[in-house]
Amino acid sequence: MNKFMSLCAAVVLLSAALVPESQAQVKWAVGMRMGLNIGTGGPSTNIYNYFTGQYEKSGGTSAGFQFGPYGEVIFNKNMAIMEAFNINTQTGTPIEWMSVFKYYFPISGSKIKPYADAGFSLIFATGGPYVAIPFGGGALFPIAKNLYIPADIQFGPIFVTGGAQFGISITSGIRYEIP
Repeated sequence: MNKFMSLCAAVVLLSAALVPESQAQVKWAVGMRMGLNIGTGGPSTNIYNYFTGQYEKSGGTSAGFQFGPYGEVIFNKNMAIMEAFNINTQTGTPIEWMSVFKYYFPISGSKIKPYADAGFSLIFATGGPYVAIPFGGGALFPIAKNLYIPADIQFGPIFVTGGAQFGISITSGIRYEIP
């Protein structure tokens, strides 16, 4: 057992020593998201639609306003993990806790930062919580030093009791990278 622990410690120390200093720095970003949220779909039976807060025959479609804060941990300038807490204004006021992995595409000579992301979220609503798999992308547009306006789209399935629905969020907001 001691040999295994020694081997693990050696691997950790060796990997820490091999990581260049520029890649070892972690940056933080905070911001606020706001925009449009659309939910649609579901099986053709009577199910609870968390977007409308009612039982529906075909699942229906519902749109509402989405807003909430988020934080991001940025690794290697190209990878990040974002945690967001979104409040939706559909009936029942669904609240979403979203965790996504982001990859920023490097574009030489451009200050715009495009990205793709994917992850998981928990949606707390009547009859829930429900699990969703959001994915999408967007871009960060600089407006001042360390200050950006994001344009983002997220979509993916929402697994509700008795079936699945499909959600789309189109958001913007403000983002500040902590130096």
